[in-house]
Amino acid sequence: MRELDVVGVRVEMPSNNPIVLLREVGGSRYLPIWIGAVEATAIAFAQQGVVPPRPLTHDLFKNVLEAMGTSLEQVRITEVRDGTYYAELVFSGGVEVSSRPSDSIALALRTGTPIYATEPLLDEAGILMAEGLEEADSGEVSEDEVARFREFLDQVSPEDFHGQPPER
Repeated sequence: MRELDVVGVRVEMPSNNPIVLLREVGGSRYLPIWIGAVEATAIAFAQQGVVPPRPLTHDLFKNVLEAMGTSLEQVRITEVRDGTYYAELVFSGGVEVSSRPSDSIALALRTGTPIYATEPLLDEAGILMAEGLEEADSGEVSEDEVARFREFLDQVSPEDFHGQPPER
């Protein structure tokens, strides 16, 4: 398993589909996943530290976990089949629950939980973007890296990734 950081979310044009981009920690592979608009908003809110006046779904899930004394230990993005990504939530006590990656990422950002991807998934769906990318030792995403992400999205289409549709 390889740990991932969330670079950000953006709407891919001209299809108008949201995408989340994950970066391999200590590596040069990136994992783009097309996601739903609601989940893109949830991820962006968490990254920006936006606290809604009432809990949204992922905030509610975090609150329930805390109330029950359970913690989310890991998020694992495990595979892509027929253009659909699969993930698992790993809770304290070893309980594992299947999840969409977008929901898993939104929850991980709210709980400070590490996100991992399997090596075979990164080999299959990861994009090598080593050219000109410097590692941010602090784990922070630089403005320059965000600009390169936007440039990457301007030039990419879903067909470049095995024709995968938005995440289901």
